[in-house]
This record gives sequence, structure tokens and C-alpha cells, in this order.
Amino acid sequence: MNYTGERVIPFEMNPKSGILMEHIARYEFARQFCKGRVLDIACGVGYGSDILLEEKPNITEYIGIDSSIESINYAKEHYPYLKTSYFVEDALNENLHQKYGTFDTIVSFETIEHFEGDNIFINNLYNLLKPDGTLIISTPFGRGKDHPCSCPYHVYQYTEEEFVKVLKTFSNITMYHQIDDVIEIPKPDFKYYLMVAVCQK
Repeated sequence: MNYTGERVIPFEMNPKSGILMEHIARYEFARQFCKGRVLDIACGVGYGSDILLEEKPNITEYIGIDSSIESINYAKEHYPYLKTSYFVEDALNENLHQKYGTFDTIVSFETIEHFEGDNIFINNLYNLLKPDGTLIISTPFGRGKDHPCSCPYHVYQYTEEEFVKVLKTFSNITMYHQIDDVIEIPKPDFKYYLMVAVCQK
């Protein structure tokens, strides 16, 4: 599987790549919240399982889903841990919760900006999450949904206000910001380029 710039493939990238390091940082950040059944929606090639399962005996199951058959086949070949399963699925399939049940934790990184139908996607995540479950979701800062996006793989990019609004179905939302491998509660007058929301159902 060749690296095209759309999906992170650690074995095909320079270990010091900024893109790789920032993606790894998000999974390392999410690991502290993960427990029980974990869903990684848009898991790509599955490298997140390697990070989330490290020293996390309280994760009972990891399920990764992605729309790319090639990515899922790669995940099955390179990250076939005992607690992992990988499936080809459409993130906008409104029957996902009926097929896979509910989860204690859901991770969704760099997904929501890739398609129209963000409200359908968030509703899916809500239905897939157990009561009191945790969602960790990220997206890059943008000029807003009504503005053209420079990234060829993104349909649009959110302002923070727009991102929080689409997540409003969740009872509690804590916003973090990211720059390089640093993810933190945002500091005043400090420029970040990506948002990470931790949401409780």
C-alpha cells in the first residue's frame, strides 16, 4: 500500500514526519480515555490499535472500521492483535449501532471533514456510544463550512463554533487544541491548527 498523503501509513513514512508524529500524538492523547469496547471509526490502516492497546488491559475489544477495503486489508495484515477486529463500513450508515452494538469509547480522528452529512455522522456516533460513554473526535481549524477548502480530501473545514455546534447532542464537551505533538486546553493568544473534542454522552 503506497503513501499518497491522504492516509497515514507509519511503515511507509519517515518516523520523524510531522504528519505522522501529530497523528500518533492524538492516539496517545486518546489512550487515557479508552476503556471497555473501543470503536475507531475511520481507522485507516489500523495503526491506532497499536497505540491504544499499549499497556491498556482495561480495553476489552477494539473494532476499527473504514470505508477503504485496501486500508482494512492492510490493518488485518499488520495489526492483527487478539483484541482487534476490522471491518469495511460507511461511516454514514445509520444502522451501524444495530450491527456492532454500543461502545464505551469511540475515537474518530480527521473524519468528519471528509464528507457531507456531518449531522448524520454525529448522530451515528451518539447511537453507537453507551450511556456515559466517551467520544474523542478531531478536525482541523478552517475558515468555516461556507468557505472553499484548500485540502483536496476535505469537503469543508470548521470554525470552532461550528464544530461545537455539530457536537451539541452530547451532554458535556471539553475542547482541546493541537499544535505539532502538543494537545492541551487552549492558551489565550496561542495559535493552534487542530481541534480535539472529548465528549460525554
